[in-house]
Amino acid sequence: MINWEELKHIHVIRKLEEILAQWFNTDIFFVDERGHLRNDNVNNKEKTFKNPLSSAFLNHEKGQGIFSKFISEVNEKAFKSDQSHFMTQGPAGVEYLLVSRITADHEFLGSVVAYSYIENEISNEDQLKAKNFFESCGLDGGLFYHALSQLKVLSDAQKKYFFELVDLVAQEIVTFHTEITKRDDKINALNNQLGNRYSYDSMIGKSKPMQELYGLLDKIRNSESTVLIQGENGTGKELIARAIHYNSPRKDAHFVTVNCSAFNENLLDSELFGHVRGSFTGAIKDKKGLFESADHGTLFLDEIGDMPLSMQVKLLRILQAGTFTPVGGVDQKKVDVRVLAATNKDLKEMVEEGSFREDLYYRINVINLVVPPLRDRKEDIPILIDHFMLRGCKEKKLPNKIFAKRTMEKVFDYPWPGNIRELENEIERLIVLSGDESKIPAELLSQRIRDQSEHSKMQGVRVAGKLKDSLEELEKAMIREGLHRTNWNKSRLAKELGISRAGLIMKVEKYGLDKRRILSGSALGKLRKP
Repeated sequence: MINWEELKHIHVIRKLEEILAQWFNTDIFFVDERGHLRNDNVNNKEKTFKNPLSSAFLNHEKGQGIFSKFISEVNEKAFKSDQSHFMTQGPAGVEYLLVSRITADHEFLGSVVAYSYIENEISNEDQLKAKNFFESCGLDGGLFYHALSQLKVLSDAQKKYFFELVDLVAQEIVTFHTEITKRDDKINALNNQLGNRYSYDSMIGKSKPMQELYGLLDKIRNSESTVLIQGENGTGKELIARAIHYNSPRKDAHFVTVNCSAFNENLLDSELFGHVRGSFTGAIKDKKGLFESADHGTLFLDEIGDMPLSMQVKLLRILQAGTFTPVGGVDQKKVDVRVLAATNKDLKEMVEEGSFREDLYYRINVINLVVPPLRDRKEDIPILIDHFMLRGCKEKKLPNKIFAKRTMEKVFDYPWPGNIRELENEIERLIVLSGDESKIPAELLSQRIRDQSEHSKMQGVRVAGKLKDSLEELEKAMIREGLHRTNWNKSRLAKELGISRAGLIMKVEKYGLDKRRILSGSALGKLRKP
């Protein structure tokens, strides 16, 4: 959008307006894309115009309405026109005006209207028609003849310069708008880099994946769409849901959360939709469900992949129609709730297996946010450590501590399967165990972190014999370890290994690494132990 208020301060535009007024007795009018006049003097009590017809129309209430309506219609023609400028007759029918389109990046932003001049000497008959029109508008007919006598008759040579000057005004507006837009974009970019880009609400990170996530959160700030947040455990999916809510138009309403895996089917039904008294044993009074509690606000469904199929049907209905029936009730209730959902499971794979409804998947997956695991954003680890360390030391009223170099190396080598939550808990543990030490040594790290470098060497893989057998053993070990680490998420593991999902499934079958077989084998081994 053009900042029309600023145009009066642009020296070049002001000078061009003065030249057109002095040479051609013409007034310049700025019209926005909606057809509204944006000149300051139009709505001022003391209106000053160089052109006498401008004064006649705009200094009279009824005349101003007629002129504004005419300008709006002319602007509509400009919007539809494929010419940079065109001339047309004015509202009185004898005068002419020039319209120059304002376009930037192929977008129509409004018009510059130069009013008015005459082409040739006007016949007495046309003058009389124009005078009668003038008087029908409630204007002074005698004033019309005086105004008409003041208009310039432009020759072809004068028109050439006149058209060029009016077009130049439009071009200067485009230049001004473009420069302002570039400046604002640059300021916003700098603010993003220097301002709050190391964090977004309670999220922290400066890595590229986090910057991309912040940018996406900015884009959906004013959206009302459902959002599916996917990521491993401990990546901060609930923090993202809270950030979406508190940066949305619903920020002043309730933000309600529920973990779908924490309830069985019957309890989840009552928890989400409420129940009426006597609907089941223990229902001694009516209970409001979470959807009703979140009315006009946001409901966050965590671990939605664990929701039973029967509950998925009810959720789909409320997402589509906004209505639900409490457990044991007969009357429908209507709510206005924005739903955010999160899961660490591959819902698309669950849809293929039949354990998650396809229609619900597409209904909640309008906007998809994937939270990167900590191992994919390791450059954020020092920032997170500083944040957790500073906060933990402050809470325990201790001086701030730092990591020894070897400690930081061990932390970077560790893949952090528990992500941010695991790192936060480790920092809290280190603060307690380090006591009065200001520098935390590697020996205080948890055993699993200290031993990571040894485990990552794939112990047991043969280094002698046939190369083919050794490669197969290494491949089998990598896939087995990856399946455990990703909780059998084949799509994610295939992406990490750089192979197709179908290729991974074939290798899983080849090496007997099916989840059921491994788990049943583990259980059998435990039973055989004395």
